Amino acid sequence: MSVEFRLETTGAQAIERALGGLVQKFSGLEDFMAAVGGWLADSTRPRFEAGTAPDGSKWEPSQRVLKDGGRTLALTRRLKDSITSEATGSSVAVGTVVQYARIHQFGFDGSVQVKAHNRKISQAFGRKLATPVSFNVNAFERLLNMPARPYLGISADDEAQILGDIEDYARDAAGGAL
Repeated sequence: MSVEFRLETTGAQAIERALGGLVQKFSGLEDFMAAVGGWLADSTRPRFEAGTAPDGSKWEPSQRVLKDGGRTLALTRRLKDSITSEATGSSVAVGTVVQYARIHQFGFDGSVQVKAHNRKISQAFGRKLATPVSFNVNAFERLLNMPARPYLGISADDEAQILGDIEDYARDAAGGAL
């Protein structure tokens, strides 16, 4: 099973214009776009350490972090480690196929269906049980309020880097005459 979502950036018109100009002037931009994608994927990962969105705002701490400490969205590093990029000659996409990625990027406030499942408990009321107990839980609906914790997007540093790379690439491709 895969999950896909699209993040459209706003406020990155300078990058869009510059990339559009490159696409029109030069062909074979796959390598350049792959480099941009690599840059964006690499610049996304430190946001998990810092707990910040591309615009620099801090993420709201998760309930687990408030209770046990640590960093939000960093317990298993699965989401952080799954960030990849895919490039063509005219575009680049940065993202993940992790199923829960969308809810962390955009947040969610509503009800969700929980499927019937088997639950095993090894402690109750703060005390370890002598023997773990397993039981079936029927399907149910629960309310979920997950704040958005954006990690994908283009920061001001990303924009400056990409615009500089576009200028360098165009200058090199034109033989230094720009």
